[in-house]
Amino acid sequence: MDPETKRCHHGNTLVDILSRWSCQHHEEEGNMLLLNVLLLGNRQSGRSSVGNALIGGHEFQTGPSIFGVSMTTEYQALSRNYPRYFRRQGAESDLTLRVIDTPPLLAQPHRVHELCPEGVHILVLIVRADLPHENPHLEQHLENVFGPEWRRHAVLILTHADQLKKAGLDPTVYLSQATDWLRALAEGVGGGVLFLDNSCDWPLIRGRPLRERLLCLSARNHHQALKVQTEASL
Repeated sequence: MDPETKRCHHGNTLVDILSRWSCQHHEEEGNMLLLNVLLLGNRQSGRSSVGNALIGGHEFQTGPSIFGVSMTTEYQALSRNYPRYFRRQGAESDLTLRVIDTPPLLAQPHRVHELCPEGVHILVLIVRADLPHENPHLEQHLENVFGPEWRRHAVLILTHADQLKKAGLDPTVYLSQATDWLRALAEGVGGGVLFLDNSCDWPLIRGRPLRERLLCLSARNHHQALKVQTEASL
């Protein structure tokens, strides 16, 4: 089912404070699972669009870059609560996703720690299928920031998969012909690979499958979070 939802935004207004208190109250009752989700990718990879799909809205700013400048220049965290989303230990549980959209390239450990002091549950690595720019320093950086277990908590999302369809290229064939870097990344992440079609309405059509994949991945990791190593070098 796709229940009514409630957003809990970061901020200092009365509504924000009450929303955060409500989320914390549910967590204390033991019937709410909070997952911190970190989005990572290069410029125009589709990070914000993936974030919008996860929270089921259009609140992360998206659009074409201007003169190569990314639309996302600051860290942005948005949360959404899905009441009675799944069953855990025989009881209905809420799912709250706190999604952190990052500026391009590598994450800043101190900023991630500020937004997720309890750690990060899911790392979402986003690459354009039609423009797979390599980021050879990404894996070493993630190990420096989150430790050697980061792959177990990661999922790879290849956006703009509609371009593969136009070229008549099957996703399996695409991965077999991908660069060594991308192929190794796809084979190493615990959450596997998802191909997303940018020609559809992401929040309405792709949100639920994305949330299900992230929830299953977190369950396999017993909903444990990766701790941020703030002393990691950038």
